[in-house]
Amino acid sequence: MGEAVRKTSFRVSGMSCAACARRVESALGRVPGVVGANVNLATERATVEHGPEAGMEELRRAVEAAGYGVVSAEEGSRGVRERRELGRDLLVAGVLTGLIVLGSLPHMLGFEVPVPMELLNLGLLVLATPVQFWAGRRFYRGAWGALRHGQANMNTLVVLGTSAAYLYSAAATLAPGLFTGRTGVYFDTSAIIITLILLGRLLEARAKGRTSAAIERLAGMQAETARVVRGGFEREVPVGEVEVGETVVVRPGERVPVDGVVIEGRSAVDEAMITGESLPVEKGPGDEVIGGTINGTGSFRFRATRVGRDTALARITRMVEEAQGSKAPIQRLADRISGVFVPAVMTVAAVTFVVWWALGPEPAFTHALLNTVAVLIIACPCAMGLATPTSIMVGTGRGAERGILVRGGETLEEAHRITTVVLDKTGTLTKGKPRLTDVVSAAGGPTEDELLRLAAAAESASEHPLGEAVVAGARERGIRIPSPQGFEAPTGLGVRALVEGRTVLLGSRRLMEESGVRENGLAPRAETLSREGKTPVFVAIDGQPAGLLAVSDTVREEAREAVEQLHGMGLEVAMITGDDRRAAEAVARELGIDRVLAEVLPQDKAAEVERLQREGRKVAMVGDGVNDAPALARADVGIAIGTGADVAMEAADITLVGDDVRGVARAIKLSKATIRNIRQNLFWAFAYNVALIPVAAGVLYPLFSGGTVPEALRPVLGEYGFLNPVLAAAAMALSSVTVVGNALRLRRVRL
Repeated sequence: MGEAVRKTSFRVSGMSCAACARRVESALGRVPGVVGANVNLATERATVEHGPEAGMEELRRAVEAAGYGVVSAEEGSRGVRERRELGRDLLVAGVLTGLIVLGSLPHMLGFEVPVPMELLNLGLLVLATPVQFWAGRRFYRGAWGALRHGQANMNTLVVLGTSAAYLYSAAATLAPGLFTGRTGVYFDTSAIIITLILLGRLLEARAKGRTSAAIERLAGMQAETARVVRGGFEREVPVGEVEVGETVVVRPGERVPVDGVVIEGRSAVDEAMITGESLPVEKGPGDEVIGGTINGTGSFRFRATRVGRDTALARITRMVEEAQGSKAPIQRLADRISGVFVPAVMTVAAVTFVVWWALGPEPAFTHALLNTVAVLIIACPCAMGLATPTSIMVGTGRGAERGILVRGGETLEEAHRITTVVLDKTGTLTKGKPRLTDVVSAAGGPTEDELLRLAAAAESASEHPLGEAVVAGARERGIRIPSPQGFEAPTGLGVRALVEGRTVLLGSRRLMEESGVRENGLAPRAETLSREGKTPVFVAIDGQPAGLLAVSDTVREEAREAVEQLHGMGLEVAMITGDDRRAAEAVARELGIDRVLAEVLPQDKAAEVERLQREGRKVAMVGDGVNDAPALARADVGIAIGTGADVAMEAADITLVGDDVRGVARAIKLSKATIRNIRQNLFWAFAYNVALIPVAAGVLYPLFSGGTVPEALRPVLGEYGFLNPVLAAAAMALSSVTVVGNALRLRRVRL
């Protein structure tokens, strides 16, 4: 399908557990034209990559055929409405359940009441019916939707468990003659279970709402209007109407509406929510501004360069949304288990019922029924389905707040395994704005000014930072720069140009050797300049050595601290550069870098990364996201470091908004914290089910077959070691809330 492949994202309703998400994913994957589908339980979103033959209508039909629904864009506030509906249902269920529990006390405690027991049971039936079928209607709807397609999900378990207790109690109330001996009713059990699960759902929904706080904050940063200059007058227009190239006016305290370049005025702009930089950044003519940032006390005008979906804020929001909806490879285990989990639990429940009805203590049927209900209720795999996506949502959101944009869950998982960080020198460890420091004329060669004039002319057609430094140095000295008649750039080695009829060659010692140019005694001086951390550039005119130029790039103030932070995490730090080895080693010594990969051509950087990988290292490559694209793609994790609105978001797995190289350590720390959080969640989700399903099935009975459960444990395990179904419901609800609550702790991780 190639370029025809596009991505569609939409909300799915009716999902309640990991099995639901997997089922929707499978249904979408079977649609002709779908390349890949990812369904996230925490965000309740499906993201589908598909060709033109798979339109939204086909995707909708597949979701509905699986027993779920598609939420239209107009229903964007559905989450708020769902929480309100849950709150109302919980309130009604809670009040009725409270009355049911009071009415059930004679059954539980065995005391006499002035009302006939048959009449009391009838009253409990009246109270329990709306709890079962009105407050619990969402469970029946979900179970019926799955049943229509021959499937089972979490709702199936809840419906089977609560309906068994309710229907048995209703039969015992309306037709007691069907049962021999005195028969108890369990309306309190079914009502409390439904109420507790509703409570868990509400707490979970509220907690999940907080996991998307980063997206909400990003959306809230968008200005609604902009003041543009049209026809010589300032006009306030909706931000969506601003066009590229228009002049926009920003007054003190206002939000910058779109991305652009300042053309007039000065101010300090707060970019904290975009770049993570806590201090306001000074802006003047020629500086870039980012939409969504907040202007300080000054005012300025800027030319709009990116508007609408192309602004940095819009792209960041999309990237965070996609990351939050992604899956980490670690989730595959939970997905595989969830595919067979519900049918397996139903089988365990059926076996439990048969075994205890046949072999259990009297009243055998009652014990069999309650044990079966406990198994069905406690096994709901909600926590399992939420364990990974909630952590990814919170982790990527926290990263976005600190200017760390992560492409997805797979990147988060891969980054925590990194052992070696390779930092590109120019623009990453240095400011990327080198300056000319020395001009050395060869013996018998041209004067220094003439050497610089011809060299600057040759470099005037180059876009390389070193070339720009030579041109800027000549202009600072007041030298007139002629235009070159011809220009070529041997990749990564230097430039060759025809200037005033003379062939001028500038570049590395290797270029001179390959061109047959002798050094003419310049080598010792070049070595001295290299040891000083400067980059020597050899110059030849008409095939003869003419002199040396030296260029130096200023090391970033925070670079040494960044290297120390990476060392503190036990990581090896390497620097890669096309510079002369001695100059590179001087910078490495200054910063405390372990390993230097010098004199590496741009096209060879990926090969250097691959060589490190062959040595058994997990490599993160850090570069500008454009020139280093092959190396970024080859690395286990590519990290693009960008400045302001010019972030190269498409070039890497992780993008650092802003030019602070310390963000590399923050990104790896975020990865480690998120994966640790996911593992905690998965451990508790699995451990909870592994430990409590056997208890609910009655595995403790051999220990307490004589009714020897200690008095303190009887509210939990009854007389014979059978788990109370009500406590099973409480534990199930608590497990989901615990997982989401643990994920929310990532919002407080220090980066």
